[in-house]
Amino acid sequence: MQRDVYNPLLFEIAWEVANKVGGIYTVIKTKVPVTVQEYGDRYCLIGPLSYKSAPMEVERLEPPPGIIRDTLEEMASRGVKYLFGRWLIEGVPFVILFDTASCQHRLDEWKGDLWRSTGIPSPPGDQETNEAILFGYLVTWFLGEIAQKYNQDHDQSGSASPAIIAHFHEWLAGVALPLIKQRRIDLTTIFTTHATLLGRYLCAGSVDFYNNLEHFDVDAEAGKRGIYHRYCIERAAAHCADVFTTVSHITAYESEHLLKRKPDGVLPNGLNVIKFQAIHEFQIKHANSKQKINDFVRGHFYGHYDFDLEDTVYFFTAGRYEYRNKGIDLYVEALARLNDRLKAAKSKTTVVAFLILPGTTHSFNVEALKGQAVTKQLRATVDEIQDRIGKRIYEKALRGEEIEAKDYLLEEDKVLLKRRVFALKRHDLPPIITHNLTDDGSDPVMNQLRRLQMFNNHHDRVKVIFHPEFLNANNPLLGLDYEDFVRGCHLGVFPSYYEPWGYTPAECTVMGVPSITTNLSGFGCFMEENIENCEDYGIYIVDRRLKSVEESISQLSEQMFRFCQKTRRQRINQRNRTERLSDLLDWKRMGLEYIKARQLSLRRAYPDSFVDDDDDLDDILGNGKPVKIPRPISAPASPRLRQLMNGSSSGYFEEEEDDAHPIPIPHKKPFPALHQKGVEVNVTDELLREGDIETLTRLTLEEKKK
Repeated sequence: MQRDVYNPLLFEIAWEVANKVGGIYTVIKTKVPVTVQEYGDRYCLIGPLSYKSAPMEVERLEPPPGIIRDTLEEMASRGVKYLFGRWLIEGVPFVILFDTASCQHRLDEWKGDLWRSTGIPSPPGDQETNEAILFGYLVTWFLGEIAQKYNQDHDQSGSASPAIIAHFHEWLAGVALPLIKQRRIDLTTIFTTHATLLGRYLCAGSVDFYNNLEHFDVDAEAGKRGIYHRYCIERAAAHCADVFTTVSHITAYESEHLLKRKPDGVLPNGLNVIKFQAIHEFQIKHANSKQKINDFVRGHFYGHYDFDLEDTVYFFTAGRYEYRNKGIDLYVEALARLNDRLKAAKSKTTVVAFLILPGTTHSFNVEALKGQAVTKQLRATVDEIQDRIGKRIYEKALRGEEIEAKDYLLEEDKVLLKRRVFALKRHDLPPIITHNLTDDGSDPVMNQLRRLQMFNNHHDRVKVIFHPEFLNANNPLLGLDYEDFVRGCHLGVFPSYYEPWGYTPAECTVMGVPSITTNLSGFGCFMEENIENCEDYGIYIVDRRLKSVEESISQLSEQMFRFCQKTRRQRINQRNRTERLSDLLDWKRMGLEYIKARQLSLRRAYPDSFVDDDDDLDDILGNGKPVKIPRPISAPASPRLRQLMNGSSSGYFEEEEDDAHPIPIPHKKPFPALHQKGVEVNVTDELLREGDIETLTRLTLEEKKK
């Protein structure tokens, strides 16, 4: 059948369209601008209607005249409620949100049909699955009507109707896929899994997951965990899609064994990267955010005891509270060992380690609130006294009188200041948690901190602050949004055991903050594939694949210890290098893989509609080995050498100083570039295109020597 494959319609279906639940919301939202740039108004997102979030996310509009409006009106006449409009994000795409509750009366009918047509069971007590079934049938209904109307319309006119691509994300949106296949609806489909259900459950259950992937009885394991019906939906979606993809190679390996289909390709997650005009701008942002964290730390610790904030580094971990999957257990254990190592080395460096994990709380910790309150009160008093002293000096100077030290601080000022200082003094230890948990006794992080006796003692070099709530600027304790908090920290630590992608370390990279991840995370694997030596660029990777837990903890504590030994200048250099990697994660680059997936789905569904037939389907989403980014070349330590190489004493090389270790210059290792087969590539030209001025200068010097 002939279809217009050069101007297709694209519908992207996900549970988190204009409805923030987890990380897929970020994936969809940040990817929209590049997709709109390619498709314009031929692109539309579909999701469930949440009356809580939709009014803030979507501008309601009347559907434009045409087939989509006719279809929605027909569905509305049969009781379906929906919201059509523009999603208020960059790119402002069209969006259709279906109210699943408006079809609740058809749930039993549709569950029966799902069982008869696909063999997928659905127990009565699972509300989330019920919602997914209702949503799946509404999407199938809508897409079926759209495809039929377009075909009828163009059959009458004699022209080819536009091809329709439906891209589904995760099992919650996947019910429609087996239905589309069974009903033979004329469109092409893509299914992307961002994690597998069974993989997440197995990893959380202390199973040696990756070494036993080939041996799991998947049906039995899903049944034991009460998720067999969900697993069936996910597996059916993977098998019924024309193109099946995952977000990383580690998840592709997992999906091949758990879902029993080898993915056709990998679609890594990207971010919208905002580049600064000058490299010092993000360093200024770091300094400003760090100052706000300093204020919080003063309120939390000062009064109990104090330490030098100029020799303090901030570590953090953040994300869903999945104690084992997110590697929180590893992080806390490694912090305890780091504490012992710093004390043994008689280091003066203090580490303040944050854990930003949403838990069940009922109130703020009174001691934590009191510390912030008295510190702010002291700050206000000092400002008031400072203002009064300034006025006195000004008045005496106007009169030409001699200014003496006793005129600065009056007795009443001293009394007021002493009262504030005495109010600040506390004799117990600083709290390790900022909130009161509902069930403190069964909280895994609190129990581990107690077992390791990490109580923020004065002699401890590692201080711990557990903040069991997501951050926002209105927080009375740590009044920072998450992004500003990340910018103010020195190192993000994410030693995950199960992490299909890993947005948190990716966000750190874009903001120029070094991070620790693992070779079991999609992000960690991606960086290993694309960078010659990740650690030089501020990406530390813990081996959790081949090493034992004990060895992984030792490696993590060693990486954190080495970071603590860096000078301030070395940390600045490393942040500069980390921020340079942000282009690797930009959707302008990552979005190319989505383009390939859509092209593959069109060629599989409508091979006769393409003018050319030269492309090998297997190569469209090929996994060719990427050319790695070489290790960074540090600037020469001598200003004389710097002038010889650069022609002046300022410019690019001023951004970096020589690190403590020599870094060999890579030979013939150009930056990633699109090399055409049969075209001879000049290394120097290629490096110049990629802007590696340092390497180009070195090559020039070598050429002159020859």
